[in-house]
Amino acid sequence: MSDSPISFDPTVVWDRIESLARHGKHGETGVARAVYTPEWRAAVDEVMAWCDSVGLETRLDAVGNVWGVLKGTDPSLKSIVTGSHIDSQLPGGRFDGILGVIGGVFALGALKERYGAPTQTLEVLAFCEEESSRFPNTGFWGSRAITGLTTEADLTNVVSFSGEPIGEVMAAAGFDPARIPEAARTDIEAFVEFHIEQGPLLEAEGLPVGVVSAITGIRHYTVSVTGKSNHAGAFPMDLRLDPMAGAAEMISNVINRANEWGRPAVTTVGRIAADPNFPAIVPERVDFMIDARHPDPAKRLELYAAHEAALQEIAARRGLTIELSNLMEHHPFVCDPALVANFEQAARTVNAPFQTMTSGAVHDTQQMGRIAKGVMLFVRSKDGRSHTPAEYTSPEDAALGIEVLTEGLRTLAYR
Repeated sequence: MSDSPISFDPTVVWDRIESLARHGKHGETGVARAVYTPEWRAAVDEVMAWCDSVGLETRLDAVGNVWGVLKGTDPSLKSIVTGSHIDSQLPGGRFDGILGVIGGVFALGALKERYGAPTQTLEVLAFCEEESSRFPNTGFWGSRAITGLTTEADLTNVVSFSGEPIGEVMAAAGFDPARIPEAARTDIEAFVEFHIEQGPLLEAEGLPVGVVSAITGIRHYTVSVTGKSNHAGAFPMDLRLDPMAGAAEMISNVINRANEWGRPAVTTVGRIAADPNFPAIVPERVDFMIDARHPDPAKRLELYAAHEAALQEIAARRGLTIELSNLMEHHPFVCDPALVANFEQAARTVNAPFQTMTSGAVHDTQQMGRIAKGVMLFVRSKDGRSHTPAEYTSPEDAALGIEVLTEGLRTLAYR
């Protein structure tokens, strides 16, 4: 039995990426695969076939998460799980989420072939949904079910963009919504998510691999600024209560603050609407959304507080009325230090150049962190692009990342 690290052929990895991309193929390089659709089910079936082919015990849980299990010899130990999601943006790319599923199947199959049964059970997991691309308020449907946080009310309150309650859609896809509680797990010790970076930092540093030490916190606000509608020519500037001018100052303020704070603080305003929305009218009201993020648990609260104080001050100074609504909140997740160290050493062992970094995107790992320790591995994204058919990670980087994943799982599970 060789003691050298397990390696993977990039062409074989690429074949798996291309094969799964057939399900929901969009144009030449895109994928449009939403949860509970026929193309999603075809992808689920292919992943289950892969798990079967490498000798894993394969099952589909109550919400459609795929599990492939390599049982350990010590049943008193909780499982070590690796994986990511199987759905996509509409359209998205071939790598987001699914590379972590492919990597997990490769890793467990190779470990079983070389070393046999681990001491601690290893499992690969394909979450049924993460992207909210069909249902805008799913909130990590697959991982929430595993952590026991879905509710009966979700079945009617989680509604698709076309008005379908998720309970009805599940039933039409062959799942029994009443069985959702059966998806919950309490026997997972650690979760490892292998994923493309979705940003430009690894490429800028010329590095193929990142070991993630923390995942960003995120808050989404809707901001409504109300003034007084008037004629754009006849009403003097100094007498106006102009919500557009106020909103413009607010937007500049929050974006400039994130710039001044520097990495990893980020703030984005990606949506704005005026009412009325005509060129010769001072609007009555302007609505916009703020996406503010920081991975440090304390600093993200400082960032949010500074943003909110500035919004209130600008509104008061301009004589405007402001309403803030917190639409979404995800707390930062600090990865387990021992797991981070384990995968840093795994990268060294397989000679993978890497850096330890934070994630600016949110991931299922944050949800799984409610029941288990967690860590993430990144591989380089070309031009930092993701959530687009232009998303690309080279076969060589993908294979190298899987080698790091495999070595890290080996040191955790084989004792």
